[in-house]
Amino acid sequence: MSVVLLAEDDTRLAALVKDYLGNHGHTVVVEEGGTSVVRKVKDLKPDIVILDIMLPGKDGLSICKELRPLYPGPILMLTARNADMDQVLGLEFGADDYVIKPAEPRVLLARIRALLRRYNYVEDEKEDVISYGNLRIEVGARKALVADREVNLSSHEFDLLFALARQAGKVLSREFLFTTVYDRPYDGLDRTIDVRVSQLRKKLGDNASQAEKIKTIWGKGYLFVAEAW
Repeated sequence: MSVVLLAEDDTRLAALVKDYLGNHGHTVVVEEGGTSVVRKVKDLKPDIVILDIMLPGKDGLSICKELRPLYPGPILMLTARNADMDQVLGLEFGADDYVIKPAEPRVLLARIRALLRRYNYVEDEKEDVISYGNLRIEVGARKALVADREVNLSSHEFDLLFALARQAGKVLSREFLFTTVYDRPYDGLDRTIDVRVSQLRKKLGDNASQAEKIKTIWGKGYLFVAEAW
C-alpha cells in the first residue's frame, strides 16, 4: 500500500480522489493549503506527491521547486487545460509528470501506478552500473554522478538518462523515449521529452546551444554520445 500526499484546495475533488484511490489500495493524505506541504512531506515521507498548481498560501510550482532537492520520490502536477507554460515549468522545476484538470480519478490512478512502477523498478544486476568517462549511473540506487558528484535528478530524468545511456550511439526517437519513460502511448504533440532533455543537459553540464553529450538529431530524435564524457 502506498501513501499519497494530495495538495488540493478543491474539497469536492480531493474527497473524490481520496475515496477512489483508497478503494484501490492507496492511503491518501490531503493538504488544502500550500504553506504546509513541504513540512508535511518531510514528516509523512509519502510514496508520491500530487500538487495542484493553484493553491492558497504557496503555489504548486514554488512547492515543487522547493521539494525537489529534499524529496526523492515522484511528483505529479495538476495543471489547467490550456496552461502550457505551467506544464513546462512544472517539469523544469522537477515534476515527474502532469495531469490536466479536471482530473479524472481513474487517470490519476493510472499515472500514479506508472510513476510508482518506474520509480521502484530495478534493472537486472548485469546493468547495475553504467559508466562513460566521468559519468557513472548507479541503476539500482537510481543515482547519477559526474566526476564523483551526485546529480540531483527527478525520477523521470533518471529514467530518460538511463534509456539514452544504455543505447549510446543510437538515435532514439521521441516516441520511443516517451513510451519507455512514461509507459503510455505518445500522441506526437507532447513536448515533455524535449523539456527533459533540456533539463538533463543543464544538470549534466552539456552545452545547450551546442550539445555534445546528448545531441539532437533533427527530425529523428536524440543521440547519447559516449565519447563526449
